[in-house]
Amino acid sequence: MGASVSVPERSVHQFTVKDSSGKDVNLSIYQGKVLLVVNVASKCGFTETNYTQLTELYRKYKDQGFEILAFPCNQFLYQEPGTSQEAHEFVCTRFQAEYPVFQKVRVNGQNAAPLYKFLKASKPSFLGSRIKWNFTKFLVGKDGLVIDRYSTMATPLSIEKDIQKALEEA
Repeated sequence: MGASVSVPERSVHQFTVKDSSGKDVNLSIYQGKVLLVVNVASKCGFTETNYTQLTELYRKYKDQGFEILAFPCNQFLYQEPGTSQEAHEFVCTRFQAEYPVFQKVRVNGQNAAPLYKFLKASKPSFLGSRIKWNFTKFLVGKDGLVIDRYSTMATPLSIEKDIQKALEEA
């Protein structure tokens, strides 16, 4: 339990995921951009702070090559109960999010999304590779490699300096 999983991919850019309406999105379109990949939920105690700050960060850095990739997840006390489309509408309406919200995924277990298996294998936490809760964040460099992993308790604005540093790197 919590052991690292071996994955053949060597970069986030090698994955294809589904958007909230089920269409394939090849993550190679984000080559050269700094990414913040986040498992999100609309009914979590951390929702308000995280979504508000994610929107603020996105607006501030999107023109500098920064993208947020939000993946709704219902694995933690069923706090994302609706459809992928409903999760997308929620964040875009309530928090004016302009960043992509993808199809709901599982982040732990046998059926975890391949992207999340890669992220967790790249940066396990000190308690193992499992994601512990909603709003776990992975900062990914322009090369598609994971720079760092942040727990739910790390607010998006608290990692702003790391985002700035990643954006400045060639």
